[in-house]
Amino acid sequence: MQNDAEQISSRLEHFPISFFAVVMGLTGLTLAWEKAAAVLGYPVIISQILLIISASAFLIIVLTYATKAKKHPHAIIEEFHHPIKMSFFPAFSIGLLLMSIATLHMSEQLSLYLWSVGCTVHLGFTLYALGQWLHHPKFKVPHSTPAWFIPVVGNILVPIAGVEHGFIELSWFFFSIGLIYWIILKTLIFNRMFFHEPLPQKLLPTLFILIAPPAVGFISYTKLNGELDNFARILFYTAMFLVLLLLSQLPKFLNIKFFMSWWAYSFPLAASTIAALNMHHFTPSPFLAYLSIGLLLLATSVITLLFFRTLLAMKRKEICVPE
Repeated sequence: MQNDAEQISSRLEHFPISFFAVVMGLTGLTLAWEKAAAVLGYPVIISQILLIISASAFLIIVLTYATKAKKHPHAIIEEFHHPIKMSFFPAFSIGLLLMSIATLHMSEQLSLYLWSVGCTVHLGFTLYALGQWLHHPKFKVPHSTPAWFIPVVGNILVPIAGVEHGFIELSWFFFSIGLIYWIILKTLIFNRMFFHEPLPQKLLPTLFILIAPPAVGFISYTKLNGELDNFARILFYTAMFLVLLLLSQLPKFLNIKFFMSWWAYSFPLAASTIAALNMHHFTPSPFLAYLSIGLLLLATSVITLLFFRTLLAMKRKEICVPE
C-alpha cells in the first residue's frame, strides 16, 4: 500500500505543465465546431458536448496541478525556471481566454470574468518571459522552439472575446504585442532551425505551433477590423501555407514516439479550421467550404486520437514519469 502511495506521489510530482495544452486543443476544437454550426449549419449539440468535455478537462488539470503545487512545490519552481518548460505555463491563461470565447454565447458575465482573469494572468506571463529572455544567461540557441510563441504571441487571442465585451483599445494593445513579437520570435526560431542543430524528436510536433499565430491573427484582426481586407488575406494565406508545408512533411511526424508534445498538433489545426470557416463566411466559395470541412475532419480526427492516446499513456504509466 505504501509503495502504491509512493508511486502516486511520484506521478503527481512529474505531472507536466504541458498538460494545459490538452485544454487548448479541446477548447479549440469546441470553437471550430461552434463556428461550423454558424457557417455550415452543422449541429450545435456537438460544440456543446465538446464544451462540457473541455471544461471538465480544464478543471481536472487545474485541480491536479494545484495539488502538485501543494505537495511538490519544488517541482513547480523547477518547471517555472526551466528554459523550455516555462513557456507552457501561459497555456493556463490561454485556456482561460479560450473558455471565455467558448462561453460567450452561454453567459456573457462568465465569459467576461474568464476573459479578465485570462488577460491579466497572460500579461504577467508575457512580462515574465520577456524579462527572462532579456536578462537571464541560462538561455541558449537550442532552447528556442516554437513553444516560445505561447507566452508572447498568445496575446493575439485577446480581441476575439475582448471586442464582444467592448474593450476595443485594450484588444488592439494585446493584438499589437502578439503580432509584432510573432515576427521577431519567428525569425529567431527559424534561425535556430536553419543554422543550428534540428529539434529533438520529442519537440518536433511543436513545429505545428507555427500555424497558430497567423491563423489566430486572422481571426482576431477580422474581429477588430470588422471586415476582410488585404492584410487579413495575408494572415490567412500565410496560415494555410504553413498547414500545407507541415502536412507535406507528414512522414517525419508519423514515426515519433508518443509524448505530451503531440498535443502541439491540436490547437493549431483547430485554429486553422476556424480561420478557414471565417474566410468562407466573408467570401463564400465551394473551395473554401471543402477546405473548411477537410480541416474540421482533420482536426477532429487528430484531437480524438490524442485524447484517447493520452488516456492510454496514463493507463500504461508512460507519462508523469521522470525524464
